[in-house]
Amino acid sequence: MNAPSEMSFDEMLRVKLEVLRREHRDLDEAIHALEITGRPDMLTIRRLKKQKLALKDQITSIEDRLIPDIIA
Repeated sequence: MNAPSEMSFDEMLRVKLEVLRREHRDLDEAIHALEITGRPDMLTIRRLKKQKLALKDQITSIEDRLIPDIIA
């Protein structure tokens, strides 16, 4: 048995997808932590939310590439 040493394109996308999901979760937790403080920094929260939205767009794009279209 000789396993290939390189990952396929789909495997790389899946790894990237997991990394992006983890970053998205981390940003969500950071935003929540800032919001529950007594005096949250709204500018920082706004920036983190923009980053989170950009990650969500990347996640959706990768998911669309990995999931084939179903023609009804």
